[in-house]
Amino acid sequence: MKKYFAEHPTLSQVLFFIMVIICLVGWISPPIALLSGFLFAELIGHPFLQLNSKATAQLLKICVVCLGFGIDLTTAIQAGKDGFLFTIATILITIALGLFFGKLLKVNRQTTHLISSGTAICGGSAIAAVAPVINASDRDISVSLGIVFMLNSVGLLLFPILGHAFHLTQHEFGLWSAIAIHDTSSVVGAATTFGEEALQTATVVKLARALWIIPLAVVTAFVFRSKGKSVKIPWFILWFVLAIVINSYVTQISEITPHVVAAARKGLVLTLFLIGAGLSIKRIKEVGWKPLLLGIILWFVISTVSLIVIKNFM
Repeated sequence: MKKYFAEHPTLSQVLFFIMVIICLVGWISPPIALLSGFLFAELIGHPFLQLNSKATAQLLKICVVCLGFGIDLTTAIQAGKDGFLFTIATILITIALGLFFGKLLKVNRQTTHLISSGTAICGGSAIAAVAPVINASDRDISVSLGIVFMLNSVGLLLFPILGHAFHLTQHEFGLWSAIAIHDTSSVVGAATTFGEEALQTATVVKLARALWIIPLAVVTAFVFRSKGKSVKIPWFILWFVLAIVINSYVTQISEITPHVVAAARKGLVLTLFLIGAGLSIKRIKEVGWKPLLLGIILWFVISTVSLIVIKNFM
């Protein structure tokens, strides 16, 4: 089938745009969008694969900023306070465990640090920020991103089910998903599936967590003795904060903001479709079992520990 569409690229492009419209109209849920993207890439082939990564990153940032127009500043501050100390603790624990298990499994230093950073903070964004600081090779980056994206996909599908099974409240699930799921896109997708309050909590906590990319990159540069390496600052988070402030104090736009937020949610469904379309069985096979096992161990530990703490101490 894939060969047929390769010989008829116009048809694959038409089908791709049909799927884009389906996502934007809101006919499919975030988990289904992710699976649809993966199946589309495997059965038909991504007609714009070279543009996928950049388009996904930009669309995610725009949608996240727009979600800020649906959050009240007081709610955001409270969510940030609830997750602050917990965020620091989980980041430090994840990085430490990553170094330990990386040595135990004999995974190379660069790959270990990338997987640990992606698990500890915010998946692909953290990997992209840290990779140039440690002079990571293309293979190190590809393997780390592959693992993060695979576990993201599992988390997006599995976490809402587990959240209901463990009888988590909206606030508890939002906090848990922000800490235990790697990428912002999957965090928002899982939280959207769970509920409105969960989405607000998850978005605020996850983006507050993403700010730790900066100190992590600085410390990484010192540990790896990388001089003159630039650090990518996630500026879109500041725009997200500005959107929250505008939503809280500029009452004149109250009639517009619900439509902006609704459009952002549909855009996130499209983002997840594009993320799924960027995955492939070939890419999964190239990961290797040791780095994958490292990623699974770290993810399992951080998911379990954070769930126990949230249920019993918060």
